[in-house]
Amino acid sequence: MNNKTYIDESGDAKELDASFFQKAKRGRPSLSPEARKQRVTMFVDPDILAYFKKDGRGWQTRLNKTLRKAIGL
Repeated sequence: MNNKTYIDESGDAKELDASFFQKAKRGRPSLSPEARKQRVTMFVDPDILAYFKKDGRGWQTRLNKTLRKAIGL
C-alpha cells in the first residue's frame, strides 16, 4: 500500500498528483449506525429556541451539547 504523504516537512501541502485524484472520494466517511444522529421532533418553549438560535448556525449542536452536559455525559 502506498502511504505517500502530501504534506511537506514544513507542514505545507504539496501539489496533488494524478495518483491522489484516482484514490480520492467525495464527502465524509460514513458513520456506523450507532454513531449516527437521529432525527426527532420535539416542542420547546419559544425563549429556549430563541436562545440557541441567536448565535446563528450550529444551534442544534449547541443544544445537543447543553443536553449532554445536563445529563452528565
